[in-house]
Amino acid sequence: MTERITIHGGGIVGLCVATELTARGVPVRICEKGEAPGPQACSWWAAGMLAPFCEGESAEEPVVRLGQEAAGWWERHGVKVVRNGSLVVALGRDRRELARFARRTEGHRHVNAQDIADLEPDLGGRFGEALMFDSEAHITPRAALAQLWDGLQARDVEISDDQPSGGRIIDCRGLAAQDQLTDLRGVKGEMVILRSTEVKLHRPVRLLHPRFPLYVVPRGDGVFMLGATQIESGERTRPTVRSTLELLTAAFALHPAFGEAEILEIGVDARPAFADNMPRIRHRGQTIFVNGMFRHGYLLAPAMARQVAEFVCDDIKPEMMDEDHGEW
Repeated sequence: MTERITIHGGGIVGLCVATELTARGVPVRICEKGEAPGPQACSWWAAGMLAPFCEGESAEEPVVRLGQEAAGWWERHGVKVVRNGSLVVALGRDRRELARFARRTEGHRHVNAQDIADLEPDLGGRFGEALMFDSEAHITPRAALAQLWDGLQARDVEISDDQPSGGRIIDCRGLAAQDQLTDLRGVKGEMVILRSTEVKLHRPVRLLHPRFPLYVVPRGDGVFMLGATQIESGERTRPTVRSTLELLTAAFALHPAFGEAEILEIGVDARPAFADNMPRIRHRGQTIFVNGMFRHGYLLAPAMARQVAEFVCDDIKPEMMDEDHGEW
């Protein structure tokens, strides 16, 4: 294929698709507002957990299976991947949540209080049991976006804020594509970045709670990202007092030293999702749509990009493609 393809959208999906296509020798250009990845993209506010087995607690089988491609893909493209696994804990009153989580997931082992202290000394004595997902990993999202962006620029990929003007287009605009994909909805995610000199964690820790589950992802140098799994409250893009308080309260429950942490940043954005929270590839005429990543952007974008590249280059129908909407 020699015809240049326009990729509309330079967030996590657009950059992964562009990277996968250029690696296969397909010329591309990217249309994206802004000079580089930044707060305009919901992927800027992500946690970067590559945790397919944990996601299996509520996600369908393809998320678990396809998500296992992610860590290797990111490493092959120069992104630092921390392979320390994931630890899932629950307060004593919520032990039933831990049992439920274990029933709904695979790829974990049960650990006791001593194991927890060995894995995370700062959590020693705070939890009697936990689940350890040894094969999971995490990355720093903003560094990953920058790595892909710089790699594409090094390959002389044109990146501009122009609108696509004909030809073959791969639409990766996320929620902005509601003008074409009317069944997209926004699922709000909120995050807080803290700095603490009193807490050290080596891997993402998930604190289960029936109302506001929390994940804490270490960024290094005493910096932590706190996030909630999802908030079904429409497309509002302003943080609320209630959600921020719940995040901070849950962090305090995980370790009281977080009560003295410095708040560096509070962020919120709406993530694009279809009704079943599964991503989709659709094609209509000269346009392929790649969307609906829900909270699985960094986990599933590599597999979705691979499927798009196989469709473009080898005419292999993607697993995640809806019924055809027209020839591309």
